[in-house]
Amino acid sequence: MDTVMRVFPYLFDTEHGAKDRLIARWLFLRAMGLIYFSAFYALLFQVKGLIGTWGILPAGEYLEDVRNAGAPRFWYAPTLLWFSSSNHMLMALMWIGLIAAVLLVANVWPRAMLLVCFLCYLSFVGAAQDFAGYQSDGMLLEAGFLSLFLAPPGLWPGWGASRPPARAAILLLLWEWFRIYFESGVVKLLSGDPTWHNLTAMYEYYQNGPLPTWIGWYVQHLPWWFHKATAGATLGMELVLVWMAFLPRRWRIACFFIVTAWQIGVIATANYTFLNYLVLVLAFLLLDDGFLRRLVPERWRPKQITEHSEERREHRDSPEGETATAEVEAENDEPVRPGAAVGMAVRGIALTWVLYATTVELMAMFWHEVPAPAWPVRALEPFRIANQYGLFAVMTPHRYEIEFQGSNDGQTWVAYPFRYKPQDVRERPGIYAPYQPRFDWNLWFASLGSWLQNPMVPRTEELLLHGDGDVLGLFAGNPFPDAPPKYVRAVIWQYWFSTPQQKREQGIWWTRQELGTYAPTIMLRPDGRYGVVAGPTREAGAGQ
Repeated sequence: MDTVMRVFPYLFDTEHGAKDRLIARWLFLRAMGLIYFSAFYALLFQVKGLIGTWGILPAGEYLEDVRNAGAPRFWYAPTLLWFSSSNHMLMALMWIGLIAAVLLVANVWPRAMLLVCFLCYLSFVGAAQDFAGYQSDGMLLEAGFLSLFLAPPGLWPGWGASRPPARAAILLLLWEWFRIYFESGVVKLLSGDPTWHNLTAMYEYYQNGPLPTWIGWYVQHLPWWFHKATAGATLGMELVLVWMAFLPRRWRIACFFIVTAWQIGVIATANYTFLNYLVLVLAFLLLDDGFLRRLVPERWRPKQITEHSEERREHRDSPEGETATAEVEAENDEPVRPGAAVGMAVRGIALTWVLYATTVELMAMFWHEVPAPAWPVRALEPFRIANQYGLFAVMTPHRYEIEFQGSNDGQTWVAYPFRYKPQDVRERPGIYAPYQPRFDWNLWFASLGSWLQNPMVPRTEELLLHGDGDVLGLFAGNPFPDAPPKYVRAVIWQYWFSTPQQKREQGIWWTRQELGTYAPTIMLRPDGRYGVVAGPTREAGAGQ
């Protein structure tokens, strides 16, 4: 019992927290503010067209359906949009989240700003339906929630030296970082996808992702041995290398530089929104102040950082000084203040609950009938703060693109230009991350299935017949500025990166082939109802 009484404050008490993580915490929280900023900034230009009153998947209609569940509706859809789902409310939430993110970057009242960012982002995710089904959304919400227990209190906390970070918060954030890698490696092996077993998964990876980059075009044309090597390195990093996080200090520092270089490569060759930036900054917590102090001018360093503390860290065997050393180094012999005891209890319950839920989910990947209560896991599911991850379990073998076209005579069709998706074969693929164009992303996923599984496609067709301004704002332009077209259709194309010879001779980055119509071609009747002019000519999944 005496050991437990020492270990609990060691893990959860901020007054005697990890004094060697002040700089790491400061950097991480500033980076979290930037990531939140990128998320809210992107939504400012999209949210009305996505889930606004006249959006593709209106939040108001969704919440009205959920309302039938009674009181549990607040659990099924945890969102402040229950007060109002109007466009004004949506924009207010995005602006409040954006401002809070800026203040977080400026280190103004970080705990409060993290809470505001979390609630605003959760409010979007809780009502965005298909537009918030990404693993990156869960990663940000989980990291944002855990950061609440990492951040120092106070309006102007500076380095927060008087309240160093709770070790449990650091451990849980590193646990999220570890799970993102390790669980992604596990699903690759468990999925049965032969491309991971024979190391051909990267052969066409760079062209088939949601939003390729121009750098990815060049990497795609590297020799086959390079792609086999990167496939093997991916599995090695996700399944083996990340365990270095639990080794002594020098191993953790080496791990940081390896995974950071890897993430920079991914960022350069693919637009995975803020996902890779978040995974990159989570790794900051692998570093201690003994290493980071050299990056901070001496006059600005926390006074607690000394050469002696760095030397002591060389002999530690775990990221935060495992509980085996708690009795030797915990500075918690004096009685805990009543207020601090309450905070410590809250941290203990919340962080232990998240640890339990995520551990059960990890175990379930190997043991489907985990002999442990499931209700704590289910209780957290709508809040997306305890997730199971698994990136690229099955590789996409082809690239399809859905293109919306309008016509006034049913013969001559004009395409609606996209902002970010591949369309014009001569246009160089851009680098947009961490900005996330959710409409373009969802269309890439929709192209892999049937229009019946993706109601956003026919709904977009309907709104284009009305010339809806919010939805038109999701496109790069309106080819029918005077009046909406009489007919709208969704055509599906297959795309390939051009060869070096084609690019050199024709100046094209892509080649493409039209496969047919993806969804029914529709018109707006005089009575205001929609009419089907022609059915789709291409089967679900574009004949994969």
